[in-house]
Amino acid sequence: MPFRDLAIRAVQKATTTIPIVAMTDDLVGAGLVASLARPCGNTTGVSILASELNVKRLELLKESVPKVSHVAAFWDPGSGTFHLKGMEVAAKSLAVQLKILEVRSPDDLARQFEAARKWHAEALNILASPLLFAYRKTFIDLAARSRLPAIYQWREGAEDGGLMSYAPTLRDMYQRVTVFVDKILKGTKPADLPVEQPTKFEFIINLKVAKQIGVTIPPNVLARADKVIK
Repeated sequence: MPFRDLAIRAVQKATTTIPIVAMTDDLVGAGLVASLARPCGNTTGVSILASELNVKRLELLKESVPKVSHVAAFWDPGSGTFHLKGMEVAAKSLAVQLKILEVRSPDDLARQFEAARKWHAEALNILASPLLFAYRKTFIDLAARSRLPAIYQWREGAEDGGLMSYAPTLRDMYQRVTVFVDKILKGTKPADLPVEQPTKFEFIINLKVAKQIGVTIPPNVLARADKVIK
């Protein structure tokens, strides 16, 4: 379970009456609310669409490097199995073989990366997780040494030296959270506020990294980027 889910669950255990506005990977998948439309209880907020976006990043990898046929996905088991939802189906439709590699601690990074290399991985998908985000610079260094294209969740992955990132726009989600708080302070119950999902996303490509690892991003993919780092 990711750290933010632990925090939300701890607050839920502490109170069933004080309103809770949360923002996390998947409020429904983590069992924090009953459903998107009817959250019930005292919790509502913004759900980041983590499992759907893990699949989207796999698709972007394939579009960016069409010859890729082996993708290693690094997964934090603590984030929940719902993070893997749809990935096998998506990989099959993309004609990509997928290998899920578990990372529970820093000690797992080098070992699992070596497992990816022995499996002949041609690209890396770093799945959504606060833990994996914290290790992003290690992933970036390992990917650079092996000249492997990798896609990350948040923009820092691309800005810190990774090839690409794709995620919801955090500023927009934070603004939605403040709207929830405002409505609750004006008397609306959390149970009457459907959970929202992001509508704005940002796709960042680091062309400097692409050149370093010998990858040519197709023009149609470049044209869709919200930011290109040169």
